[in-house]
Amino acid sequence: MADMRFFKDLSLSAFTAGFVAVLVGFTSSVAIVFQAAQAFGATPEMISSWMWALGLGMGLASALPSLWWRKPVMIAWSTPGAAVLAVAGAGYGMNEAVGAFIVCAVLMTLAGATGWFERVMNRIPMALASALLAGVLARFGLQAFVAAQTALPLVLLMLGTYLLGKRLLPRYAVPLTLLVAIVFVAARGELAWGAVHFSVAMPVFTMPVFTWQATVSLALPLFVVTMASQNLPGVAAIRAAGYDLPVSKLITISGLLTLVFAPFGAFALNLSAITAAICMGREAHEDPARRYTAAVSCGAIYVLIGLFGAAVTGLLTAFPKELVAAIAGLALLGTIGSGLATAVRDESHREAALITFLVTLSGVTLVGIGSAFWGVVAGAVALGIQQLGRKPFAGKDIAAACKIKLDNRAADEAAPSQSSNISAPTAGKTS
Repeated sequence: MADMRFFKDLSLSAFTAGFVAVLVGFTSSVAIVFQAAQAFGATPEMISSWMWALGLGMGLASALPSLWWRKPVMIAWSTPGAAVLAVAGAGYGMNEAVGAFIVCAVLMTLAGATGWFERVMNRIPMALASALLAGVLARFGLQAFVAAQTALPLVLLMLGTYLLGKRLLPRYAVPLTLLVAIVFVAARGELAWGAVHFSVAMPVFTMPVFTWQATVSLALPLFVVTMASQNLPGVAAIRAAGYDLPVSKLITISGLLTLVFAPFGAFALNLSAITAAICMGREAHEDPARRYTAAVSCGAIYVLIGLFGAAVTGLLTAFPKELVAAIAGLALLGTIGSGLATAVRDESHREAALITFLVTLSGVTLVGIGSAFWGVVAGAVALGIQQLGRKPFAGKDIAAACKIKLDNRAADEAAPSQSSNISAPTAGKTS
C-alpha cells in the first residue's frame, strides 16, 4: 500500500530533482573522497568498498526515513570531513582510520541521542538560519555563471531553456534544462563515455585499531567539521523548507549507519544542505507533501552507486563539469531567493543575517572549520550586540520548523479582537 502511494506521488520533476542531487553531490566531491582513501594507503578494492559503504549508507538513510515520514530526508557524506582526512591522514594506516571513523560515529550518535545539537539549533533565529543556507547555496549559484567562461554556449542554452521552461512549464523547467544540456553535449561529443566500466562493488572489511593519536588527529576533527560544516546548514535547509523533521533522530540515524558501515569505508554520514535544497524546493514538486519522492529517488540512486560503484561513478563523472555547475545553480535559484527573502524580512535581524550570509558565502576556513559555522557565530555575535539591553519580542527568535506557523496562528486569532476594538469606537461615534 505504501509502495503504491509512493508511485502515485512520484513525478518526473521529483525524480529529476533526485538525479540532479546525486549528480551535484557526487561529482562535486568524489575526488576528495578518493584522496582521503588514498591518504590511508587504500587499494583499488578498498576504494571500491568505500563507495559501496557510502552509497548504501547514504541511500538507506535517505530513502527509508523519507518513506516512513513522507518528508524529504537527505543524508550525504561529509565533504569537509573527507578534506580533513585527506590532509591529516598521512602517517596513519587504514586500520587506525577505521577506528577513528567508529569513534566519530559514536560521538555523532551521542549528539543525536542526547538532543544537545537540536537544542543548540533551536536557539538560532530563523533569519540567521535562512541567511546561513543562502550563503552555502549562493556559491553554487555563482559557479553556474562562472562556468560560462569555459562553456558559454552551453550555459546560455541552459539558462534560456530554464527561463523559457519557467514561463511555459514551470514544474518541468529543471528536467527540460537537463535534457537539453545532455543532448547538446552528446551531440558535440563531450560526454566521457570511456570512463564507464561495468562491475559490481564488493565490500572489504577492515579491522579497526583504536589509538589516542588517531582519535585526537582524525576522529575529533572529523566530528567537529561534520557537525559544524554539514549538519548545521543541513538543519537550516530543513527548516527553511518548512519541514518539521526530528533532527535528533536524524543525527542518531546518521551516526548509527556510520557506525555500521565504518569498517567498510563510511567515514561520516550527515545531513545534506545543498542536495537537500534541491529535493525540498518547488522545483522538485509543487506540493510539499510529495517532495519526499525526490529524496527516495535520490536514495535509490545512491544504493545503485553502492552496488555498481565503478559503473555509476564513471557515468556520473562523464558529464562536463560546466553542465553539473550550471544545472546545480539553476536548480537552487528558488531556494536561494526564498532564503534571502526570509533572512532580510525582519528589520531587527537584517544586519546580523547579512553578516551571516556574507561570512558564509566567503568560504573562509579557520582552525579547520568551514565558513558555515563561522557565519552563524558572526551573525549571533552581531545580533547579541545589537539587542544588548533590549527587551526581546516573544516568538521572534525561534528557528525551529513550524514555530513560525504558531506566530501566524496567534496573529490570525488576534485579528478578530483587533477589528472589534476598532469597530466599537466607530459605532459609538455614530450613535
